[in-house]
Amino acid sequence: MRFDQSSADRLDAAMHAQLLPDEAVKSLGSWLADPERGRRYSHGSGAHAIPYSPRGWMAVAPWPDTFADRAAVASASVSRAEVVAAVRAAQRSRSWAEAFVATQVWGYGLTGYGPYRTGRVLAQPGAEDAFAEAVSLLVDDGACAAYERLRAVDGLGPAFLTKFLYFAGQALPEVKGPRPLILDSVLAGVLRRHATKIGVVAGYAWAAPVANRVWRDSDWTSHRYHVYLQWMYAVGDQLSAASIEWPAGQPDVLELALFSGAWDPA
Repeated sequence: MRFDQSSADRLDAAMHAQLLPDEAVKSLGSWLADPERGRRYSHGSGAHAIPYSPRGWMAVAPWPDTFADRAAVASASVSRAEVVAAVRAAQRSRSWAEAFVATQVWGYGLTGYGPYRTGRVLAQPGAEDAFAEAVSLLVDDGACAAYERLRAVDGLGPAFLTKFLYFAGQALPEVKGPRPLILDSVLAGVLRRHATKIGVVAGYAWAAPVANRVWRDSDWTSHRYHVYLQWMYAVGDQLSAASIEWPAGQPDVLELALFSGAWDPA
């Protein structure tokens, strides 16, 4: 079928009107209460750590001063809180390239091609300026304007540019509008399945192809990112109001929970 933006808008409106069903709230509450899964994040996602191999990043510069010594350490891990601290330190030294590296180390973890792809982005003329401009836009105009600026950086897909924006948004004292959140193929898949179910219940015969188009695995528009942020923040408020002790004002805990498979609409 030919894509119709008005159908996408109707599907988005249906998702915002209904948010999460009771079964989803229960599943997310169970994840948060489980000491083996979400309990450590009951006050925020800062403890969420990712393992990485420092030596694999030897060719990438600039390297965050607070990260492991690449010449001496074979394996390490870095938490969200530690990335935020590294971004703040990079901000003080006016090196958004260093901040970018910190976010990509966390984002790629042990994925072997992470250093190569990060180095390729940094090697582009104007890359540092693009990061600085995106941060300025984040402060003055909001997450979607910053997202649109970074989409122009060759080789930097939405999943990894939103990691940079997320950590920059956590590090900055203030930003315009909602602070950015990470959006990747896993999160998009959750929303794709949820949107399809919502649409089918609403009687939209076209729900599946439209959901597949707008919540595809990558290459989301800045409008789609705006829809994502609106939905995530609204669901965060829904969960905070429920009787599951969900942390208020911590939409990134929801992002982490959905990424971790705490609830699957299917």
